[in-house]
Amino acid sequence: MIDFHTHTPAWKSATWLAGAAFGAGEFVQFMDSAGIDAAVVLSHDGLFDPTPEANDDVAGFVAEYPDRMLAFGTASPRQRTAVAEVERCFTTLGMAGLKLHPWLQGFSMHERSLDPICEVVTAAGGVLLCHDGTPPYSTPLQIAALARRHPRLPVVLGHGGLHDCWREALAATVETPNLYLCVCGTPPYAARTILAQAPPGKVLFGTDAGLSDKPSQDYAVARVREIDGWGATPDQRRAMLVDAPHALLEKWIGPRKVAT
Repeated sequence: MIDFHTHTPAWKSATWLAGAAFGAGEFVQFMDSAGIDAAVVLSHDGLFDPTPEANDDVAGFVAEYPDRMLAFGTASPRQRTAVAEVERCFTTLGMAGLKLHPWLQGFSMHERSLDPICEVVTAAGGVLLCHDGTPPYSTPLQIAALARRHPRLPVVLGHGGLHDCWREALAATVETPNLYLCVCGTPPYAARTILAQAPPGKVLFGTDAGLSDKPSQDYAVARVREIDGWGATPDQRRAMLVDAPHALLEKWIGPRKVAT
């Protein structure tokens, strides 16, 4: 099972979770308790303050368990150093993708400054994951428009539209070949419809783990258990938890030990 949406602790940012102190070892213990074999790990601090130091922190976190975790970096497209920083994420830090949060980072998905960033991610064979589901800057169709400008780049809707935009997220995923949908914070009734109607291999799953200061991440464990109530067929479940995420991350995961 691959969890496509988790976070490091909020070590530095002035948020409701500032000062959370769980470490990589405790995070892997949470993964084991939830049956998660591998996880995509995103910055928390970097979403509020996208700095090279935030990316260094994520890289250091996953480096303790490189066979279990993959890092995605972040950058603000309005910073002059954004393209160089995204290049550094792949070439120096060995990351597998990039996370953008247009709502928190305050930019539009239609800004042309995103194009050279997407070109770097594409050239590296990486994945772009975007926060979605919170207007005005993070709607699924806005993100789909960026995906269509870069058809060779896999783009993931990080929250499957959440409560308000999940229908839009599903429609965008159906209509955009390189757009994927991560069920993460999406309500159960929406998840059932998404699994029934989304194209094969286009649905991923994420817990959003790491947002609690409790090392056990109890809410994330509960989200994994929630899958049992979605009515997924065995094929749909395997596609969402194993095959689809593995296909996107195979360059970094390789043919290894994904549970069957």
